[in-house]
Amino acid sequence: MAYAGVSQGQLLEAEAGLDLLVLGGGGILHNGLAASVMRPVRLAHQLGIPTFGYAIGAGPLTGHEEIDVVREVIDRMTDLTVRDQESILVLEGMGITRQISATADAAVLLEPEEFTEEMLIREGIDAQTRLVGISVREPGGAADNLDERTYHGLIAEIADFMTCRYNAQAVFVPMERGDIAHAHAVLSAMSAPENARILNRPYSPGQIAGLMRHLDFAVGMRLHFLIFAACAGVPVLPLPYAGKVFDFAQTVGAPALTGIAKSQAGPLLAQLDRLWDERHACTDRLRQRFQYLRERARENQERCRTLIDRLDPVS
Repeated sequence: MAYAGVSQGQLLEAEAGLDLLVLGGGGILHNGLAASVMRPVRLAHQLGIPTFGYAIGAGPLTGHEEIDVVREVIDRMTDLTVRDQESILVLEGMGITRQISATADAAVLLEPEEFTEEMLIREGIDAQTRLVGISVREPGGAADNLDERTYHGLIAEIADFMTCRYNAQAVFVPMERGDIAHAHAVLSAMSAPENARILNRPYSPGQIAGLMRHLDFAVGMRLHFLIFAACAGVPVLPLPYAGKVFDFAQTVGAPALTGIAKSQAGPLLAQLDRLWDERHACTDRLRQRFQYLRERARENQERCRTLIDRLDPVS
């Protein structure tokens, strides 16, 4: 949990003399984390320091105490942007009435780093075959409605289908440490686990973005995995465990499924087949739509820069 073990005195020492406090970004306002994240912002307000929320993601948020803290802090922030329409709906549902702009996740502006064929080979991945990237995640504060057995079995079926039908190798891409165990659980549920590999080494976000150029297709839950894949022009099928993923699917023109359940396996596999057949047109569409997303993400920078320019240099 953010700022666990950090005393109020330590926060006060860190914030003393600040001209601006920037909070961001991504999915930080959710159950179990929101109140902790808001601690330094609340202190900044007490000290009279301007604050800016940078492409924040909100939800799910159901605890009354956390909602009260978030509502109080958001109402006092100097300016803020959120990364998707779902976050606006979550904040408005708490009774927040201030004007809030939806921009885009800052990750769409990340420049990919090199991910070589030698790096693939070290992971046991065949660089000469088709590769399908897969992302899973753990249940938790940001995904508290996930049923592990249901979605492990569903993704195992997806992986088996794609590796067999398209003569491909599945590559599970952990975006956070907790994803590794769930990737292994999916692997153990596959009929042909020999057709899949899990990335074992730690990689930077830029390297993961660079990995995407090797993929022919991507299916996933983690939003940043989907962003990196779509940014590289890789056809993506988002698995929407939360509204932010559904919003992203709509923005990039991907199929907007309504959830993750074993009963959806048939329609989902049909969508996979259709996307595979249309993958070249999908790549062109993604590149066009990402120009729009990048423009929206740059608005975060402009809003923050405008706020900095308004600061009194004497204060």
